[in-house]
Amino acid sequence: MYKNIIRPLLFQFNPETIHNITIGSFKILPHIPLLPKWLKHHYAFHSPALEREVFGLKFKNPIGLAAGLDKNAEAMQVFEYFGFGFVEIGTVTPKSQPGNEKPRIFRLPQDEAVINRMGFNNQGALNAAKNLKNSQLNIIVGGNIGKNKNTPIDTAENDYTASLDILYDFVDYFVVNVSSPNTPNLRALQDKEPLARILKALKLKIAEKSIKKPLLLKIAPDLSLGQLDDVIDIIVELNIDGLVATNTTIRRFYDSYSQQYIDAIGAGGLSGKPLKPFSNEIIKHIHKQTNGKVPIIGVGGIMQPDDVLEKLDCGASLVQLYTGFIYEGPQLVKRSLQAIDLKLKK
Repeated sequence: MYKNIIRPLLFQFNPETIHNITIGSFKILPHIPLLPKWLKHHYAFHSPALEREVFGLKFKNPIGLAAGLDKNAEAMQVFEYFGFGFVEIGTVTPKSQPGNEKPRIFRLPQDEAVINRMGFNNQGALNAAKNLKNSQLNIIVGGNIGKNKNTPIDTAENDYTASLDILYDFVDYFVVNVSSPNTPNLRALQDKEPLARILKALKLKIAEKSIKKPLLLKIAPDLSLGQLDDVIDIIVELNIDGLVATNTTIRRFYDSYSQQYIDAIGAGGLSGKPLKPFSNEIIKHIHKQTNGKVPIIGVGGIMQPDDVLEKLDCGASLVQLYTGFIYEGPQLVKRSLQAIDLKLKK
């Protein structure tokens, strides 16, 4: 029903408008009598074989919602009804910011892809913390944190530690986002020196807390193998808990559109089906270089259950959906969990 009726209707409208309407409706759904039970019955799938313990946390299943869909933690309960094992909010910055100019989301339906240049639009860490505090959740929550656009690169660690401090009591793990292509110069923070500075500052902040929470790093799919190995060295040296691989790409891979059409869209990160092979290669490389000792959350190009299985075979411990959720609907979660369960029981 989603692909044949609902998606064609949604795709008639501006992507960001539909995104905002969707989040607004998701906020209402938990309050409609019997609807949560109906959603769980139709979309959730449970099996003890799907449970995972990764970086010290117990996940009821390995499929999560990637950061970007519910930036401000406004509709978290619904994603539990849809069967996700965990949800990542954000990217959250210390101060509220509007993000880049509109339009800033572009669908490429024939290639099952999206280009976005949102620019960390969010209502700030305090707002996200308040929303989480007021939510009744039975799901693992990750906090994806970034820097405000106007914060200088050489003081970026202050933004990351500020957001971590504000969100600390309300999320189960943190993801450091230095890999979005949509904030000027942000990806320069993946270089050895600034990356080590930020991660060390965050580790020190976590050390001050009575309860230690996992810290992960989200990386770009556009790193060279040399850059990737530098990142791995820092991760191992600083005992960072895991990697999220990968963010969107600034490269352009498309089959059904002219160069002129793609150029007219302009800058932004590409996600969806074309990203899959590049994300998978990075996951394989990390897994091999670390002998499988660094947990990986695999993201990028998961459009079908087989894509989930492939990510896990490449070395991912967990996976996340976003663009696939837009194109395939919530049924993708259940179908993917059933595919994992079936494979484990063979």
